[in-house]
Amino acid sequence: MSQGFECNVDLVLCIDATGSMGPVIGKVKESALSFYDSLVTALASKDRIVNEDNFRVKVIVFRDYYCDGDDSMEESAFFKLPTEKSAFRSFVSSIEAKGGGDEPENALEAIAIAMNSDWVQQGTRKRHIIMVWTDATAHPLEKSQEGKPSNYPSDIPDSFMELAGWWEDTQSGKMNNSAKRLIVFAPDDAPWSDVAMWSQTIHMASKAGDGLADTDMDIVFDVLAGSI
Repeated sequence: MSQGFECNVDLVLCIDATGSMGPVIGKVKESALSFYDSLVTALASKDRIVNEDNFRVKVIVFRDYYCDGDDSMEESAFFKLPTEKSAFRSFVSSIEAKGGGDEPENALEAIAIAMNSDWVQQGTRKRHIIMVWTDATAHPLEKSQEGKPSNYPSDIPDSFMELAGWWEDTQSGKMNNSAKRLIVFAPDDAPWSDVAMWSQTIHMASKAGDGLADTDMDIVFDVLAGSI
């Protein structure tokens, strides 16, 4: 993208908020108020500009439908930045690292929910970006066929292959095929090693079980800027 060329950007942050994820949640909270400015700085280093009138960020907090009840999944609206940075910070500040039960979490459901977001459609240049943070593996979507908790969403794929089909489908869905990007900070293990094979996906391998303590937010913004 040449200097001065603006892009309409929607970003959905899918954050594992189980007990071990305190380190990265703390870093996200610290960066929330300056999130837009940090991204603009990272973009400038790559001679890119985001459209200030159409940059939105949304947060999906996920844990485990099989043990966390009403705390299993929380979805914010899109926040327009920088205009609504205080509201964005308030939502992020409310996130607590808790629950999770057994090690796999419901990250794949979070991705499905993110894909169904109300993505920006206007503009000749746009990005639909999903960024996932987790230090765990994920429950297989097939597990839901054995018995769904009462609060399990009805519009979730029944299998990993179906979810992959959602991502790769160029004819349907709310995500624009040329605009979509998936950035995953997750262990180098299933299902993430398989997700890494999806088109237009970046997998930043992390250490399992340490809450992404070694996450460098400058690197996060650099990777994000590179996807715009």
